[in-house]
Amino acid sequence: MTAPHADAPARRLIVLGSTGSIGTSTMDVLRRWRDHGGPRLEVVGLAAHSNAALLTQQAAEFGVRHVAAAAPRDPAELSGFTAFTGEHAARDLIHAIARPGDLVLAAMVGAAGIAPTLAAIDAGCDIALANKETLVAAGELVMARVRERGVALLPVDSEHSGVFQCLGNHPGSDVARIVLTASGGPFRTWDRKRMASITLADALKHPTWTMGRKVTIDSATMMNKGLELLEAHWLFGVGRDRLGAIVHPQSMVHAMVEFVDGSVMAQISPPDMRLPIQIALAHPRRVDGPTRRVDWSQLGSFQFEPIDHDRFPAPGLALDAIERGGTAGCTLNAANEIAVQGFIDGRLPFMGIAELVGECMAAMPCGPASSLDAVLAADSATRAWCTDRLGRSAALRA
Repeated sequence: MTAPHADAPARRLIVLGSTGSIGTSTMDVLRRWRDHGGPRLEVVGLAAHSNAALLTQQAAEFGVRHVAAAAPRDPAELSGFTAFTGEHAARDLIHAIARPGDLVLAAMVGAAGIAPTLAAIDAGCDIALANKETLVAAGELVMARVRERGVALLPVDSEHSGVFQCLGNHPGSDVARIVLTASGGPFRTWDRKRMASITLADALKHPTWTMGRKVTIDSATMMNKGLELLEAHWLFGVGRDRLGAIVHPQSMVHAMVEFVDGSVMAQISPPDMRLPIQIALAHPRRVDGPTRRVDWSQLGSFQFEPIDHDRFPAPGLALDAIERGGTAGCTLNAANEIAVQGFIDGRLPFMGIAELVGECMAAMPCGPASSLDAVLAADSATRAWCTDRLGRSAALRA
């Protein structure tokens, strides 16, 4: 993508997942740009899951006519807009309004983001990707479509944005290793015995980031880092042997790239998702935005620790999925979604999340992930297996 001329028409933007944590942060960035002369983006479509009230409030603020809500709490709130509803609402929105050259910010939660993201790629749209499950579950398929359509795929996760910035124009052959950082979550210093008593309230107390509930729990189990390793595998074309993760409690260093000559580039910024969002939306420009600056005089020291894979087995499961390939990533993702919901519902202890995912990965077959049907079939089979296992475990405890 090239920087637009000052009097060029505004680029069209569609936001999938506009009412979630990433979506609302995106709207903050757009407000800043609107009020302070930032890049010109015309929001033409918004999609959410159920929060129709906030969705339509955002649409009214930004002059958007086309909206989508999969399961609106009050469908009457969508009146006055061209609205799409139902399971495929976001994909239908893309089919109706997307044009080649549009930018789509994909921030829907979970596997629900795969189909609309693929539809946007097929429509010739560039993708600012915040939905990591799209690549975790369907990376082989998505990256093949990206290459076929010649569109840009810009990472929005803070870690992958950091890698993207460190890489610059260096080819993959220059890269010896990519290292993602993890905060360690709220249980970094808890021993395994204490972790047996973790409650939902405990798991939702993240020490440095403010995120949605599912992502916060994934951070607590460190499955979030596992999913990000899988995402980095597809985004940057590196195998398990050139990927790693390390605990960095300050959450200031987001990623490091080690090059073959021994040099290491690190990306450093305060923990604020608005910065990677802004970098993706403004690419290739660097522009002013709402995030605070690093205060080097107050920064103190950086701390790094290895991941304890006994207490946090999730990243290892993700590396195994990279090695297995095919639908293994899809199985990992779907099993984790069911396990996290089981923990939220009180049907599974915290330490049981990774245990259930590991059991499922050992039990489920691994096939090619070269079509959406194959990915969705693996996703469905995994969810059925995990749901059944959860039900039987609950019956045994009763």
